[in-house]
Amino acid sequence: MSGSGGVPPAPTEARTALAAGISCYLIWGFAPLAFQQMGAVGADPLEVMAHRAIWGVVWAGLLVLMAHQSGQVRAILSDRRTLGWLALSTALIAVNWTIFVLAVTSGRLLDASLGYYLNPLLSMAAGAWFFSERLDRWGLTAIALAAVGVVLQALALGHLPWISLVLALSFAAYGVIRKRVSADAQAGLFVECLLLAPLGLGWAIWLQVQGTGHFTDSAASVFWLMAAGPITVLPLALFAWAARRMPLSTMGFLQFMAPSIAFIIGTIQGEPLGDLRVVSFAFIWVGALVYAAGAVRRTRAARVLAPEPGLIDPPAERP
Repeated sequence: MSGSGGVPPAPTEARTALAAGISCYLIWGFAPLAFQQMGAVGADPLEVMAHRAIWGVVWAGLLVLMAHQSGQVRAILSDRRTLGWLALSTALIAVNWTIFVLAVTSGRLLDASLGYYLNPLLSMAAGAWFFSERLDRWGLTAIALAAVGVVLQALALGHLPWISLVLALSFAAYGVIRKRVSADAQAGLFVECLLLAPLGLGWAIWLQVQGTGHFTDSAASVFWLMAAGPITVLPLALFAWAARRMPLSTMGFLQFMAPSIAFIIGTIQGEPLGDLRVVSFAFIWVGALVYAAGAVRRTRAARVLAPEPGLIDPPAERP
């Protein structure tokens, strides 16, 4: 793997990595439209979640086979400690995925967008809290701006933006857990889907037996619910491949593509956006820009200290 030895990628590989990174964030950005189609055929968030688990394990398994990581999967399954950590991360990502689908199928896409704007800032705070990572003035400023944005959002809504906070907190906690687990992204994701698959399959079968499932209602419902698998897994594979070959500063900018696309979609679909809520998002956007500027600064400083630019390991997966 080109990123393992600290050797910069060739120009062609760097362009391919950038294309893969952009592609994964475009898929994540437009994924709400697919989940809305699943809702349109009648599936509620729990049924969608069941099919994400069922078809996700199929696609994740194919990627594990293609990456020749079957041995790593067997090692994970035989290690109780690693399996325990992944069971906890599975619970967190299940909450994250379910709340995300609930948000995008119930006209709360702006709330989901806010959650994923907050995510990198919360992850940075979690790194400082759990891993003694140093927060510079850029990071502290970004977190402070985001905090003001959340307070203004609460004032605009009349209550805490619980969907945004649950999405951001669950994924930040997920990232902390996955950082402690010595498993590649694809193998870890396969095990997580494997742990979820029995529950998902059981729930889907129960719905069908009760006559309240929607998988066999029409060709459209079959297509969209099966699409939950590649929509879940493929962008993660692109992300994991690109992140090992891409500078941190580039990733810092790209990761705001998905919530920006979601914000635009939510606005076009007519979700309410009053003046105070616009101001709250403005604080979040400025915090995101400060975060990205800090990432650029850190990357440039690292290049001065190390003539050969290091490549980052991929952060934890997202929905």
